Amino acid sequence: MRRRMILVAPLVLGACSVLDRPYVEPRRYPLSPRRPGPPARRTARRTLLMRITRAAPGMDSKLLRSLRPDGTEAVEYYAEWTAPPAEAAEESLRRWLVDAGLFTAVLAPGTRGQADLLLETELVALHVDLGRGVAVASMTAVLLRDTSQFGTRVVGQFAESATVPVPPERPLGPDAQAAGMVAALAAVLARLEADLARHA
Repeated sequence: MRRRMILVAPLVLGACSVLDRPYVEPRRYPLSPRRPGPPARRTARRTLLMRITRAAPGMDSKLLRSLRPDGTEAVEYYAEWTAPPAEAAEESLRRWLVDAGLFTAVLAPGTRGQADLLLETELVALHVDLGRGVAVASMTAVLLRDTSQFGTRVVGQFAESATVPVPPERPLGPDAQAAGMVAALAAVLARLEADLARHA
């Protein structure tokens, strides 16, 4: 009996230490950059159908990601985006293009509206590079036109990346990390707007 008590005691003490840990409320950040300035006046005649934004490998987690100076990855277990990054980037790009006024309408999958152009996008990178002291965002996009005679034809292909400086203090808190990544994504969306403007 005494031997059993000795064996069980470490397990009981270990369980108590887990139960005694204070609960940490995770911080959640919206990944929703907005186009600066008032919405532009719509003068274009074409409609755009945005397909679902794909997530590159490693981009499906909502946790904030950073790269240490030695190249290893770190995640903030108590800090995350309010939605999966690719999903949030898609919604941000849709709202950005609506505000840009490049198209008469920016349509979503499942619509019955007639689309003149199709846009396929992928979120490639979204992290903080602590070695370089910057937040990084990157997206790729393919613009297509659906023609009755020749089927779907590629109109343009784009790859846009942007970096934004982050504060130099280390460790860098999640507030500064999130703000830097939102700003970097905003810069990417602005460049995609410029790319698409040539075909609107």
